[in-house]
Amino acid sequence: MCLGKTYLDCLAAFGIGGAHPGGLQLTKNLLANERFDENMVVLDAGCGTGQTAAYLSKEFDCQVLAVDLNPLMVEKARERLVNLQKDICIEVADVQSLSYEEGSIDVILSESVISFTNLTISIPELTRVLKNNGKLFAIEMVLEQPLSADGRKEITEFYGMDQIWSVNEWMRAFLAAGLTIESIEVPELETDIDDIETATDFSLSESIDETFHDILNRHVVLTENYKDQLGVRIFKCTK
Repeated sequence: MCLGKTYLDCLAAFGIGGAHPGGLQLTKNLLANERFDENMVVLDAGCGTGQTAAYLSKEFDCQVLAVDLNPLMVEKARERLVNLQKDICIEVADVQSLSYEEGSIDVILSESVISFTNLTISIPELTRVLKNNGKLFAIEMVLEQPLSADGRKEITEFYGMDQIWSVNEWMRAFLAAGLTIESIEVPELETDIDDIETATDFSLSESIDETFHDILNRHVVLTENYKDQLGVRIFKCTK
């Protein structure tokens, strides 16, 4: 990585909303058949600039919690959410060590978040805070085909990841944490470029280091170079 700056720092500097594959349109599709009431607590785990949290608060009559490890992301999320006049609790927190009580969350959304954590820690921790019969929706990177040692090193070092897992490895981790896998879906990632509401948005920092432009360009190159080896799945799990 460039001079200690990371890919996640880059996302924060540009304030990219809907950075996960499929963006807000995929989130909307994922939740289209869900019914959340005022007694339900929904956690946006790794909320970024708060695009999904804002959508949840506007679309559903539920209590929304949002956390992100990056203070700049949380600052930008608060700026987005302040005008909604909704009671949204957002804080800097690590999904590997949450302050919520055991069995206190009804639904957790992880949109390209726990892939960037130690999965053997984060998945059990998310399971811990879920209520019995609670749901975990995870949109995450998967390994579609074997990678060379050099390829694996290039990807994990650039993105700051501990590992890249196949679908079967993800399944074993969810099951080991005590979750039931309801479905595994290959998402439709095409977005409507004319739909302003679901388009990727930006909350730019006043000054953006040139290094972050290099990191973003490198991300585009890696995405193209490894498009056959890396994919995305939606894991729908219940506790």
